[in-house]
Amino acid sequence: MPLRKLFAVLPALVIALLLGAPVLTGTARAAPVQTGHIEVELVSQEAGAAPGSTVYVALRQKIQPGWHTYWRNPGDAGDATRIVWTLPAGWTAGDIVWPTPEKSRVGPLLDFAYTGEVLLPVPISVPADARVGSVVTLKAAAAFLVCEQVCVPEDAVVTLTLPVVAGMPGTDPKWGAKVAETLAKAPKPAGLKAVFALQGGVLKLAVTGAPLKGADVSGAFFYPYSGKVIEHPPEQAIERGPEGLTLSLTPGYDFTQAEAKPTELAGVLALNGAAYEVTATPGAIPAQAGGLGAPPAAPAKARGAAEGAALGLPLALAFAFIGGLILNLMPCVFPILSMKAASLTAHAHHAGRTRVQGLAFLAGVVITFLVLAGLLIAVRAGGAAVGWGFQLQSPAVVAGLALLMLLVALNMSGVFEVGASVQGVASGASGNGIGGSFLTGALAVLVAAPCTAPFMAGALGYALTQPPLLSLAVFLGLALGFAAPFVILAFAPALLARLPRPGPWMDVLKKGLAFPMYATAAWLAWVYSQQTGGIPLAALLAASVLVAFAAWLYGLAQGRRIEGKGALVPFGLAALSLVAAVALVAVGVRAAPAVAAATSAEVPAGPGLASEAWSPEKVKALQAQGKVVMVDFTADWCVTCKVNEGTALKGQRVVDAFRASDTVLLRADWTKRDATIAAALAEHGRAGVPLYLVYPKGSGEPAVLPQLLTEGLVIEAVEKAAKG
Repeated sequence: MPLRKLFAVLPALVIALLLGAPVLTGTARAAPVQTGHIEVELVSQEAGAAPGSTVYVALRQKIQPGWHTYWRNPGDAGDATRIVWTLPAGWTAGDIVWPTPEKSRVGPLLDFAYTGEVLLPVPISVPADARVGSVVTLKAAAAFLVCEQVCVPEDAVVTLTLPVVAGMPGTDPKWGAKVAETLAKAPKPAGLKAVFALQGGVLKLAVTGAPLKGADVSGAFFYPYSGKVIEHPPEQAIERGPEGLTLSLTPGYDFTQAEAKPTELAGVLALNGAAYEVTATPGAIPAQAGGLGAPPAAPAKARGAAEGAALGLPLALAFAFIGGLILNLMPCVFPILSMKAASLTAHAHHAGRTRVQGLAFLAGVVITFLVLAGLLIAVRAGGAAVGWGFQLQSPAVVAGLALLMLLVALNMSGVFEVGASVQGVASGASGNGIGGSFLTGALAVLVAAPCTAPFMAGALGYALTQPPLLSLAVFLGLALGFAAPFVILAFAPALLARLPRPGPWMDVLKKGLAFPMYATAAWLAWVYSQQTGGIPLAALLAASVLVAFAAWLYGLAQGRRIEGKGALVPFGLAALSLVAAVALVAVGVRAAPAVAAATSAEVPAGPGLASEAWSPEKVKALQAQGKVVMVDFTADWCVTCKVNEGTALKGQRVVDAFRASDTVLLRADWTKRDATIAAALAEHGRAGVPLYLVYPKGSGEPAVLPQLLTEGLVIEAVEKAAKG
């Protein structure tokens, strides 16, 4: 073929090769669809379809954070995802293989939902006469209800192109393992025998069989396929037996009002890490399904919930206010005190301005507390296991706060000015500073919120078990307590009069107090590195240099404007530097590796003292070995936790006491979001860290230590636990 003709047909050959890629490479092809709150696509377990075989094609939903879709039985509200298939002649689709859902409590309702990413696999039967070498397109019209505080019906039409191949196709390289994992974990029959009986208004469901013999049934829950057989919200009491368990359920409409009573009770029995399909028939409850009482973990959960509920609203409000007051003394808040001191000294002898600053600071604290509380309530209502301080579990938020703290420090150092002219500062007479005081209050809450203080833990535990309005009332009490000392000082002329008159010392003090803010920015950068790794940290450090450069340019532009010179170029360069910094952080966050699963490897906790990764199973195993167990619920963003680790869990006396009492230190690291840790905190009526538990050897409930530790407290606790 002449060269000129070859170039003429080359584009067509390239297009043909691209279109034929699925056949040549043996891979499935699909394109995701954005519906508003969900990214939807079809993915396949197999890279192709063999004639006469069954392939599993899954509807993948990547759900926006805070939102959720629903299981086949949505619970008290909602609607299940529905799929209508358009397939080639002879191809047929089976039913959805539903993964085990999550429990999502919204006020008095209980829904069964999915959050994050979920795959809904469907078996597709390939006809025996499917032509090898052909390419088929599978089309699905999916409709689903996606909810947060409001619900939005959304739908999508998605397609998947599959090559028909001879023999058994390989696994799809991108999604095959994920679909296979979903199928492996999906509830399946396991030869379990199940019976049910109504006893005095309680519906007893007894399940026995080999998989339940000796299993941990502490988290057992029955998800019914029908929405009318039981009332969903009530707790399902568990009674253990040598061969299984018995659940006490609240009968629903079908058992209480329907004329024809159910002849079977079908659904999913979910345990810790396992789920089984069960179909119960009427019958006598067997003795081997009970008689051993509630699981050991049940009393701890009941106690945690009871402690929160027993407070009542008036006492919870009082505890919240006192906890907010004490929070000012926690190490988390120390860096922010420098901002408070600088703003207060600037107007110490101007009573009117000082009071305005106090009120602005109060507004910043209250509004930020309520916004964080509202987000926390909404996310938990959506089914996510998060607690107080959740914002610092997001690398993007941590990076943003680090850069913001750097800007605040540069502002206090005089690199640039906000809310006052350069001339005004030079003469010691700045503006009223309302915006700065509001921002100070907001930043104080953002940095201090991850920590908890005495009295505060019980109040938060109560708040997160109540309806939204009562929860917000408790958080308001916490905000008022936190802001009270500064506001009272702002309205106390006699105290402020003791400060020296304004002068050059104020500028020196302000610049000196900038260094705790630099330290806060460095600490947040370290937290970010713990969450993401080295490459994103490098991007954040580069962004920090750009932010500092932008601040210097902005200050230069302010000076040139005052001198009557052109300031447009420095302003423009400052804006470009900030945009570049934001882009670098965004790239770093996207490049952050996925959260790694916790390992049992030992982690140094101080000279001679090591910790192991926590899990509920490890606590029980160590207790059974006759060891004392101390659990440290901590996070890298919790300053109080780090202070305790450096002062109370590091000395040689503690090391010797641990060795003498045969104590093992377990660390539950909540730096990154972890649903198991969140659930354990909730069991003890806590919404955040730190939390310290000391379990006695053998068995028994743990002792809860104070949130501010000393060596003596720790030593006394482990020695007492060792004595039984």
